[in-house]
Amino acid sequence: MTPSLRAPFVSDIVRSASQSGAATAAPDLGPVPEWDLSDLYKSTDDPAVARDLARAAAEATRIKETYQGKLVGLASDGAALADAIASYEQLADLMGKLGSYAGLLYAANQGDPARAKFYGDISEKLTRISTDLIFVELELNQIDEAALEASFAAPKLARYKPWLEDLRREKPYQLDEKIEQLFTEKGQTGRGAFTRLFSETMSGLRFNVEGEPQPMTLEATLNLLSDPAEPRRHAAADAIAKVFKDNIRLFTLITNTLAKDKEISDRWRGFKDVADSRHLANRVEAPVVDALVASVREAYPRLSHRYYAMKARWLGMEKLSHWDRNAPLPDKPEQVFTWAEAEAIVLKAYGTFAPDMASVAKQFFDKGWIDAPLREGKAQGAFSAATVPSVHPYVLMNYQGEPRDVMTLAHELGHGVHQMLARDQGPLLAPTPLTLAETASVFGEMLTFRALLAETKSPREKKAMIAGKVEDMLNTVVRQIAFYSFERKVHEARRAGELTSDQINAFWMDVQRESLGPAIDLKPGYEVYWTYIPHFINSPFYVYAYAFGDCLVNSLYGLYQEAHPGFVTKYFDLLKAGGSKHHSELLAPFGLNAADPAFWSKGLKVIETMIDELEAMDRAAVA
Repeated sequence: MTPSLRAPFVSDIVRSASQSGAATAAPDLGPVPEWDLSDLYKSTDDPAVARDLARAAAEATRIKETYQGKLVGLASDGAALADAIASYEQLADLMGKLGSYAGLLYAANQGDPARAKFYGDISEKLTRISTDLIFVELELNQIDEAALEASFAAPKLARYKPWLEDLRREKPYQLDEKIEQLFTEKGQTGRGAFTRLFSETMSGLRFNVEGEPQPMTLEATLNLLSDPAEPRRHAAADAIAKVFKDNIRLFTLITNTLAKDKEISDRWRGFKDVADSRHLANRVEAPVVDALVASVREAYPRLSHRYYAMKARWLGMEKLSHWDRNAPLPDKPEQVFTWAEAEAIVLKAYGTFAPDMASVAKQFFDKGWIDAPLREGKAQGAFSAATVPSVHPYVLMNYQGEPRDVMTLAHELGHGVHQMLARDQGPLLAPTPLTLAETASVFGEMLTFRALLAETKSPREKKAMIAGKVEDMLNTVVRQIAFYSFERKVHEARRAGELTSDQINAFWMDVQRESLGPAIDLKPGYEVYWTYIPHFINSPFYVYAYAFGDCLVNSLYGLYQEAHPGFVTKYFDLLKAGGSKHHSELLAPFGLNAADPAFWSKGLKVIETMIDELEAMDRAAVA
């Protein structure tokens, strides 16, 4: 299990397109930036690509010849053991650079066969190289506990103590070297092949929406679900359902295959619960996640059920059809933000909190680290790719000028700032577990929302903005926990045998009815909407990290508003730590404890209070 070397790109944070909405027209947004990947490589033909591949292969061979069978013995010399790990870490950075370039190039245009081939070729070569390195983590975990503890007396090795302690947690689930090599190599034709099939299929789908002049991409069609006109939302929903139904056999096959692939891996490694491997990767204990899930599900009636009933009244409906869930409110601000305006808004919000935060974020704009235009074949949604500490992160989004796009920009820049601040931890310790990876992104989004809200003078527009924020938070908390519940149902049932499309559809409808409540009428066609959620394919059980991060940030933001002593310094220390500390250590300075159910209640109360505020506005309007 060597994630730092095997998957340098796929561990980056991806934001689902289902969490963002935008207009379908093409307003004048001013110049919108495309990224410059030359800090990684100049082009696919750059001689540095071939040179670095050869250097990585040679270094992997050197490490294997120098250290295989000897790492246990090096425990008596902490400095020598540190040198071995440092070599491994430097190679992780080099391989991560190659993988990141190929992945980013591919994400920018998944429909380009040349890019797809380059991405596939690089992935295969990196996988082949990484098989020479599987022994490293296996042998490190064979070192006697007392001997390893004694070796930390060497300052050079003490730096790696958090990483080694994390590695020890994986020891019970590691297999012998030959089997690990087989798992790694077969991943290219197994999980890797099916995730690529999913991505390329989604990027190639086109949707014939009644009333639209030409077939539309998934991103544009999903955005129609936020259109002010109900007939356009309805038409988009029908088009989505038709295309997904036409392709349901393929998506069912992909889901069955990947769920079975995971079951095989879990069984061989000894994971009992379907989500145990994700909890381990997230460095979070199952009871903590269970407490989060239980708290959110218990709050459904106070949150989503109550809000959507209120929204139905606002729109003059008895119930909302599923295509009305993200409908804009009548008083929704219609302002379109140019790219320059979005940049100014986000940087001002960041700078008001901490000038250093704004100065880090500004580099993304000034140095070509953002790819924002809509483009044929481009990956849907948004993400911030950490790449490697020796370079810098890159942000991808599909910017269309809506207020929610400004929020998405703030969100992804939060990731970017976090990744930049954690770089000094190095390739092995900089990556942040998913449970904490949303900390800066959601916080940055909240800062930007509060800044926009403060400048809004109209009470009606203010109400619409608060409602929009509530919807985003419901998407981030309620929806993601429902997604997690759906995944559990699918993976648990798959252990008993292959699933039909109807079974998967039924699981989806069950969790959607529970989470959305009686005010949402789930019409025929909605049963296949599970098919397009990329997290189910790329990163099973990833989704609860969104809810974890949102509730965590709600608690942190509450402390910030209360002028918690030394908040900014403590917050920056949390971000700079990267993956070098457990979530309990990082939250302790704030007096927060994720193992305490009250922690989740505090975060959920923020959403509930905003819904209370909306109800109070309604009462005041009637009076």
